[in-house]
Amino acid sequence: MPGIASRTKTVVFIALGAFMVALAITLNVTWIMLHWRQAALMLVGVVFFSLIIVGLVLNTIYLVREIRRNEQQDGFLNAMTHELKTPIASLRLYLQTLERRDLDEAQRRRFYRIMVEDADRLLGTVEQVLKAGEARHGSNRRSWREVDFSGVVRECVELARLRHHLPPEALRFGAEPEGEFTVLGCAEELRAAVGNLFDNAVKYSGPVKDITVDLLTPGIDTVLLRVRDCGVGVAPADLKRIFRRFFRTRASALSHVKGTGLGLFIVRSVARSHGGDAYAESSGEGRGSTFTIRLPRVYRV
Repeated sequence: MPGIASRTKTVVFIALGAFMVALAITLNVTWIMLHWRQAALMLVGVVFFSLIIVGLVLNTIYLVREIRRNEQQDGFLNAMTHELKTPIASLRLYLQTLERRDLDEAQRRRFYRIMVEDADRLLGTVEQVLKAGEARHGSNRRSWREVDFSGVVRECVELARLRHHLPPEALRFGAEPEGEFTVLGCAEELRAAVGNLFDNAVKYSGPVKDITVDLLTPGIDTVLLRVRDCGVGVAPADLKRIFRRFFRTRASALSHVKGTGLGLFIVRSVARSHGGDAYAESSGEGRGSTFTIRLPRVYRV
């Protein structure tokens, strides 16, 4: 319901702005027709009304952007509330159960495992918010070192399989990296970007996971990480916007997917701070998607 209310406000402001612009143009044309013989006065009037029209257009654009920004921030707060409250409530429930009931060793171990998973989820959410804040301020290049990017990708593939309980065939290499692909940068930031890319692919793949990872070198000075999934896909209008901070698509197939809207923002921010870029490709909703990170490669003869 909040999304519908925000869209209604946006439509109202657009309609109001369009009406005011049309009214100003009508007054302008009428005034010119009535005073066309007075050239100097007419020129002043044209300039004056033109400034009013420009002001109205800019004001309407500003209002619409503010409404959309507030909508995204509200969505972020709602998502953060869910992402923080759910594991905390789960931890509290299992702790109370352990405190009040006598459980056998098997049940205790199962409860401990679930609690560790909830703690990891909570920690992951906090770290993602912190990473997003760091990404906004750019990377500290003074701490950069040569990083084996292929090793980072392999580590993140294994971690994603473990975190999401995936078999090897669900998240696999298409083009297995041969040797080292060295890039200059911060290993921790690159690991965060790659990890978010894999988490995004798993999250939006639906119940059947079929994710292919390709690590390619189209040129001696470039390395590409390409992640393809057969999931819900991305609408053409959202292909560029999905990398914005807090942005979450409104596609009906994604209504059940929870998140903060920061993962892809971190991916592109890290890629660009390292001299590269990140972009998405998709044939539309329900047709899967491909996300690519491009980075400059350190090449030695």
